Amino acid sequence: MITGKNFIGNTPSAKGTDHLTAINPATGEVLEGAFAIATQEEIAEATALAQSAATSFSQVSAKERAAFLNAIADEIMALGDELIQRAMAESALPEGRITGERGRTCNQLKAFALLLEEGSFVNATIDTAIPDRQPLPKVDLRKMDIPLGPVAVFGASNFPLAFSTAGGDTASALAAGCPVIVKGHESHLGTNELVSSAILKAAEKTCMPNGVFSMVNGSVEVGQALVTNPSIQAVGFTGSYRGGKAIFDAAAKREQPIPVYAEMGSTNPVLLLEEKLNTSAEALAEQLAGSVTLGVGQFCTNPGLIIGIESDVLNTFSQALGKALAAAAPATMLNKGIADVYEATSSALANELGVTTLAAKQTTPGNQASPLAMEVSGDTFLANPKLHQEVFGPFTLLVKCSSSTQMAEVVAKLEGQLTGTVMATENDLASNGDIIQALQNKVGRILFNGVPTGVEVCPSMHHGGPFPSTTNPKYTSVGADAIHRFMRPICYQSWPRAALPDALKNDNPLGIWRTVDGDFTNKPIS
Repeated sequence: MITGKNFIGNTPSAKGTDHLTAINPATGEVLEGAFAIATQEEIAEATALAQSAATSFSQVSAKERAAFLNAIADEIMALGDELIQRAMAESALPEGRITGERGRTCNQLKAFALLLEEGSFVNATIDTAIPDRQPLPKVDLRKMDIPLGPVAVFGASNFPLAFSTAGGDTASALAAGCPVIVKGHESHLGTNELVSSAILKAAEKTCMPNGVFSMVNGSVEVGQALVTNPSIQAVGFTGSYRGGKAIFDAAAKREQPIPVYAEMGSTNPVLLLEEKLNTSAEALAEQLAGSVTLGVGQFCTNPGLIIGIESDVLNTFSQALGKALAAAAPATMLNKGIADVYEATSSALANELGVTTLAAKQTTPGNQASPLAMEVSGDTFLANPKLHQEVFGPFTLLVKCSSSTQMAEVVAKLEGQLTGTVMATENDLASNGDIIQALQNKVGRILFNGVPTGVEVCPSMHHGGPFPSTTNPKYTSVGADAIHRFMRPICYQSWPRAALPDALKNDNPLGIWRTVDGDFTNKPIS
């Protein structure tokens, strides 16, 4: 049952008089529930409770935290069709997409549980003492990663489950041993409450400390209050550049600055190299059109920029791309704000000097978006930075370069990206090494003959990239390594053996893999 209340730990709370409502973007219908905007008092209570829980939660064993994460997955599944239907109504996403996203959310939680059970995520490193070393003795040093403390997580608009309340940021922070306060996204308030209730049920069943999870509703003011509260030690965010940068700036201005792991979007450039294009122009157009329109283009990995060298074959590709996108039906976007921005940014781009629209824009009712492709010359693109910016939605821009030299110049001018794709043969790769290297320097993931939409959840995935795609290119928001965003190293020097954490003791009671005097081993220290 949806109550519209915040959760301050395990206590429902609605002290304020201001409320938000959820809107079905496809119909404009106001959905069930008046959701109380968290007051400053409630935010202070949530952060104080998280701070109080941080010490005890950090001491909860990795196996117990794994049981908590598995229980969250079970409770989310137990919500059944109520969660699916509410998420569909709040996002206009189809049932198959929401069902798949629920599976991904639960699988992420279970993957982190397995990581905790295996144990080596603490990065235990031991250098034993050498008392008789000359000219100076070597002391005993032992290092491992520990939790940062309470984390604020901002739900994402485009993934109401997998990047929101119990998504990758929350899962990895809880796995690290950090209490989490979620600021629910205004577009899926009911979904957020249902998932929050599942997390709290799991916390109760596995005897986690009160304050390990809280949820507050609100917009910019609530988010800023969370980020600037001194109890918060890190932030996870997925969304727009404007929102992510505002959070990053606020965190940097604190008396104690804190890390903000913001994933802020990308144009995800696709390079069409000569030999591949000559043999597959129309097939590539169909492939990329499908990626551009997938999920109404509302993925952070949407291929929003395509770069090729001007030729008759590129013209064939261009015509085929325009035709494929013109044939794609308009579809409803996630909310009115996103739809309005898509309309405004795509219209503004169409009016820039030198920009040609490849397919006639369809008139769309309500919050629907029409797929679009435009093209410009390499000269125009290089001269106009406005053309470099992301258009969030089913949109892509084709850049026609005059030569491979200009293609390299275009790639070098790009800002940091989440992904970059190379459509090529192996001969193309061999003859365009400078361009490939330039692209590699700009991206967090580089693809060969694929589309960037679709992010596999596994240890080798890196979902991040140079600024402004993220605020820290070293870290990923997807996969096992996401846990390291919310941990920090601590080194114990000459510490009594019995007082060391289990991960650093000589007998290795946890049986984990550690680096001991340069060797990676799970054996005890004799």
